[in-house]
Amino acid sequence: MERATIGLVGLGTMGAALALNIAEKGHRIAVWNRTGSVTTAFHAGAGDLAGNIVPTDSLSDLVAAISPPRAIILMVPAGQPVDDQIAQLRPLMGPLDMIIDAGNANFHDTERRAAAAEAAGVAFLGIGVSGGEEGARHGPSIMGGGPKAGWDRVAPVLQSIAARHGDTPCATWMGPRGAGHFVKTVHNGIEYADMQMIAEVYGVMRDGLGLSAPEIAEVLERWNTGILRSYLIEISGAVARATDPLSGAAMLDVIVDAAGQKGTGRWTAIEAQHLAAPVPVIEAAVMARNVSARRDERRAGEAAFGAGPQRLSVDLADLEGAMIAGKILCYAQGFTMLAAASETYGWGVPLPECAKVWRAGCIIRSDMLDHMSAALTEDPARNLILAPAFSAHLKAQHGALRRVVAAAALAGHAMPALSAGLAWFDLMRTGRGTANMIQAQRDFFGAHGFERTDGRPGKHGPWGAHG
Repeated sequence: MERATIGLVGLGTMGAALALNIAEKGHRIAVWNRTGSVTTAFHAGAGDLAGNIVPTDSLSDLVAAISPPRAIILMVPAGQPVDDQIAQLRPLMGPLDMIIDAGNANFHDTERRAAAAEAAGVAFLGIGVSGGEEGARHGPSIMGGGPKAGWDRVAPVLQSIAARHGDTPCATWMGPRGAGHFVKTVHNGIEYADMQMIAEVYGVMRDGLGLSAPEIAEVLERWNTGILRSYLIEISGAVARATDPLSGAAMLDVIVDAAGQKGTGRWTAIEAQHLAAPVPVIEAAVMARNVSARRDERRAGEAAFGAGPQRLSVDLADLEGAMIAGKILCYAQGFTMLAAASETYGWGVPLPECAKVWRAGCIIRSDMLDHMSAALTEDPARNLILAPAFSAHLKAQHGALRRVVAAAALAGHAMPALSAGLAWFDLMRTGRGTANMIQAQRDFFGAHGFERTDGRPGKHGPWGAHG
């Protein structure tokens, strides 16, 4: 029997979709799942693609079915299951064979696994895959991490299955070790923030302006023809327009307002703190999801403090402007975080390529990323808010963001993400801030010292015995 080009372990939702994508692109793929009946059913249901799929009954059969030097993709749950799978596979594989973790791994785990592989003289890649089941099946965004030579070996397969922006595949090497999974983590953090900002303006339209779900759909559909054109705006319009087949009500109106999460947004917020690279819009989005789960407490709060959001007066044009400004501020924070991590870990992450690889296939794909890629190519060290194209947008729209946040606050509408973006923007546009007070306080109680504005000698204040 002809050997497979590549192998895959784990035929859950994402693994099965990815395997079918690989087979559809003309690559022969060997597959194995811990539960054998899943493998059998997957192959039986593959239809015309079954000829490119080699089902196997054991890990040793899987390894034997792949042409050396082998590459095997792991699509198993993150954490210990990945370590367990590597431990079972590695003794069956040759020194030139490569394991590829394509799950939603914490980049610290990927760094550890990469170091262990390097020490053993074997190849290991950690790649971020974005786009959900639909992306995995028809074209995801792929962010590679690990040895460049290892990436180059499997790039023909991965780039063939990736989404395409024009003629460019959205699959790129981001750097060594955990770089690919870190880029995917920041992607997911931005995804949390983008979704939260959309939810905030949806809330203003629903509770502040009294618009129905179909009316909100019309607004979102109109926004999707302009600067905000993106996958998330597109699907938000679609869900606002949908009708519940059971009750006949708007689908949005029968969905419980408690958002789930898998932890990647939280990872982004945690790592940002370690890197001293503030991402307040993402942090606010994570916080909001956590609060959304506290339904009983929120009801108690409403009973104690009165009804929630009240009607307000705000222009739809201002809501759109607030979204434009908020999106730019969020992405600027994300790219600054990527730059900080790249320097800290020595990855050399190509920031323009991050923007390019997110242009299709992934959840945060949007037209704006084309312009972000161009700005980062022109000057990767410059904060995105200072790039001429985005600076112009912010000059034009930060007034709208202010009016929306202010009106929302006065009427009791929670806008944590958009408010956080505005606060960060105002900090970033203030040449002399208020941290001199903090430095004086620190010196007063802890003799930590400070720098003087006039350059004169002396780094402690005249606090005397009060210190």
